[in-house]
Amino acid sequence: MKSVRLIAPVLVCLLVVPLAWCQGNVEQQIKTLSDQLSQAYVKGDTSFFEKYLADDYTGIYAIGQLYTKAESLKPGAVKYDSFDVHEMKIRVYGDTAVVTSLTSAKVTFRADGKQISGDYRTTRVWVKQEGGWKLVAFQATQVPPASQ
Repeated sequence: MKSVRLIAPVLVCLLVVPLAWCQGNVEQQIKTLSDQLSQAYVKGDTSFFEKYLADDYTGIYAIGQLYTKAESLKPGAVKYDSFDVHEMKIRVYGDTAVVTSLTSAKVTFRADGKQISGDYRTTRVWVKQEGGWKLVAFQATQVPPASQ
């Protein structure tokens, strides 16, 4: 009985501590993917979107425009002249990660040529699928300019 009391704390440490390490690792993975996503937006890198957007991805932009994965893969569908992320917060819930941020961007939409720029509060939802992270949803809301 004495040996069980000695082994139990060791087992708890072996099982719990790696979980904490994994949590930090997931946050770093999502941070890296978010940084790569920012670069892909500005470069128009559709290969990144092909690999990391879930097949049922839905993106809702600040003007209310809805984009699926197929629409997002069209070259020039959304052209980013600039994309700068601030105040990123990553929360992990098992196989799901929610990323919120303040983003400054200048964007042109191919469908109607509409251009927008400014600061946006964004939410991205990443889900672990088939052993890798996929972006399943995006939402942006424009932050009104500060009144003078």
